[in-house]
Amino acid sequence: MITGHVFIATSLDGFVAGPSGELDWLMKQKTEGEDHGYDAFMDTVDGLVMGRGTFQKVLTFAEWSYAKPVVVMSRTLTNQDIPEAISGKVELTELEPPKVMKMLDERGWRRVYVDGGMVIQSFFRAGLISDMILTRVPVLIGEGIPLFGTLKRDIDFEHLETRSFPSGLVTSRYRTIGAAPEAGEST
Repeated sequence: MITGHVFIATSLDGFVAGPSGELDWLMKQKTEGEDHGYDAFMDTVDGLVMGRGTFQKVLTFAEWSYAKPVVVMSRTLTNQDIPEAISGKVELTELEPPKVMKMLDERGWRRVYVDGGMVIQSFFRAGLISDMILTRVPVLIGEGIPLFGTLKRDIDFEHLETRSFPSGLVTSRYRTIGAAPEAGEST
């Protein structure tokens, strides 16, 4: 059975990016020599699903950081928006989260890295996230894109572990308990 997994950092006040997608607060963290588990996590997934905003932000980085396939959820991007250098590595879809997971399941994917604030929220609302690795960065940014939006019901988690690092980053791993779609979300 296919499962969704989150690996993400937030400011202490719960934002994944500044109001216009800024990540300067994250990039200035001094974390040299610290292994936060990203590579080990990436070894466990078949590919990524991310939103348009995350995709466009990643395109501003010096190089494409993903060796695994990437599916970008967007209603506005076209194939012309995918740079030639990563053509064949990125696929666009307008499908809703349950249908994206069904499509990937049919392709043989088992573990999907779900990334991007709005996309993560939509996957949580659809009951499609099995677990989450959440790193809190010791900074308050005051406003921005929140990791979690409004919910029609509580989502419970089991705490699995927490690690702290000399940089001040704190990483916690949670398993979703009884993930089920919110009323009105299709599966």
